[in-house]
Amino acid sequence: MKVVGLTTQQEVFVGSKDRPFRINEFLIIQDNKQGELMGEVVETSSYNRYIPLNINDGMIDSSVIESLNAIGYNIDDETIHIGKIRLLNEAQYPAETASDVRSPKFYEVKDIMVKTRPDDGLVMGIIKSTDEMVHDMDEDLIDISPIFDDGGIRKQNEIPFIFDIKSMHQYPHIGIFGGSGSGKSFGMRVLLEEVMKLKVPAVVLDPHYEMDFSTIAEYLSPDERVDFSGRFRCLQIGHDVGVKFKDLNTSDLKNLLDASGKLSDAMSNAVDVLHKRSDSYQSFHDRLKMLSEAQDLGSIQKLDKQITSADSNQERERWLMCKELFENFDKTCPSSSVKGIIWRLTRLYNDGVFSNDINAIYEGLNMGKLMVIQGNVRLLQVFSTYLLNNIYHKRRNYKDAQYKNTIADYFPPFIISTDEAHNFAPKGYDSPSKSILKEISQEGRKYGVFLLLATQRPTLLDETITAQLNTKLVFRTVRSSDIQTIKEETDLTGEEAKRLPYLKSGDAFISSAIMGRTFAIRVRAAKTTSPHTLNPFDELKERRQEDTGKMVELIKDKLPITEMNIYDIVKEIEEDSDHETIFDVDGLRSHLDNLVNEEIITKRKTAFTTSYEEIKDK
Repeated sequence: MKVVGLTTQQEVFVGSKDRPFRINEFLIIQDNKQGELMGEVVETSSYNRYIPLNINDGMIDSSVIESLNAIGYNIDDETIHIGKIRLLNEAQYPAETASDVRSPKFYEVKDIMVKTRPDDGLVMGIIKSTDEMVHDMDEDLIDISPIFDDGGIRKQNEIPFIFDIKSMHQYPHIGIFGGSGSGKSFGMRVLLEEVMKLKVPAVVLDPHYEMDFSTIAEYLSPDERVDFSGRFRCLQIGHDVGVKFKDLNTSDLKNLLDASGKLSDAMSNAVDVLHKRSDSYQSFHDRLKMLSEAQDLGSIQKLDKQITSADSNQERERWLMCKELFENFDKTCPSSSVKGIIWRLTRLYNDGVFSNDINAIYEGLNMGKLMVIQGNVRLLQVFSTYLLNNIYHKRRNYKDAQYKNTIADYFPPFIISTDEAHNFAPKGYDSPSKSILKEISQEGRKYGVFLLLATQRPTLLDETITAQLNTKLVFRTVRSSDIQTIKEETDLTGEEAKRLPYLKSGDAFISSAIMGRTFAIRVRAAKTTSPHTLNPFDELKERRQEDTGKMVELIKDKLPITEMNIYDIVKEIEEDSDHETIFDVDGLRSHLDNLVNEEIITKRKTAFTTSYEEIKDK
């Protein structure tokens, strides 16, 4: 391998007739004057006599052709491989043409590629095109990152990519970008597995019910399998966790109501006026309801009439309370605002938001567990507003107390992770959850609170938050607007950005201030699998087979079935199944015709009737 053509202090061309060059591989230029210069291949081509060297304004010019001839390459008869190298550090002078080029040894790239040891960092995958450097690699870096490739599992043949999680104290927050099917959710699963390995507390907002780590991947060998069952817990909003209404202050309550439906200024003022410390859901709801009923009547005279005509002391006392509320709050709390608050409060109650508390999340975080909070996007937006405010300020209060030398209950540092992050922190308009996520993105580093945000649409994510993501993991991305956003927010080169629409699922660029440069990586095989791994078309096939089997069991002892006895058969099927299976005659006939089409039974027509007969052996 030789340096060819004109060179600069940043880029050189290299040529070889023995081996093609690979994108992202590292090479060392042995310059006689400057010593060894390390660079990365950013563009490659191969030429032979059947292809003109100037085709489509190729990347090489006449100077490259001349230097190839000068150093002994026969461009008329041989296939020539050309690589464009970008130097890692700017050279003092342009590299000398005809300098020898070689592959580096592991020890020469170790400081660039390995920033921490496997036990202290997140083993995310492998660095692509590094297989020629692994021969003298440290033992603790070997076989730690199995790769799922070409439909099967293979051992690690490259240098592993290990993310230094401790450096997040200086360069906080991680973003994962990628389109549908790019491996984005898979990459997030791998990162969270590594977070659990280090026993770092984390909260995961899971709108797709897929971040369950119970199922161990079958494709891993027994010694590679890890049981995460004791390291995480899935909690559903409205069943396992919720908001204890009595613990809400007025600000928390307004955040929840605002997440359920945008609060107007008048509604916000009404909550300030009507909510009392230590209110229960019932007491606050009753206060609103009584004020609303009084406002519907509209006058003190009508309320006095209701009090006078009351049938019982209990009813009379209730109307007296309505009158008191009307006198105190009618002018400051408009009727429409009170009704709006009642609607939002009832909606939250019906969703089960007030049916539990968040003590289980406190306990899990203090034990170093991954707490997966599951619910639909709207419910997660509502609940996360309260939850993230609560746990973030618990951690913040503890750190502030340390600084002030006062006493406060310990609360650990933690990571907040979510998929579909643009739904929680949208660009261009406010949402309740966006406010707390924005605060954490800007100030969380000081308190040990970090974000791991995944989205298919980085363009739709709040720009302030995007700018604070010091590490970005970029999978296949097709939309030009998203690619432009990624180019603006990372140090991806123009060549790398052009490759984004064509990346293989599971391949990614990782641009990190911690590493100091962009690496092309392949995410390792996950140790667990998502509960949604069944192909939907396989699901349809399995369901049809299941339904067919049930139908065969119902009718196999009742054949033959004819037009004469089909009414009796319908009744028998209902009785045999305790009325769980109900058919009418047309429905049963339709099922029988399906079995005929699948060649499970036969259909015989005579002059007098149609008969469904005998089950065939399949």
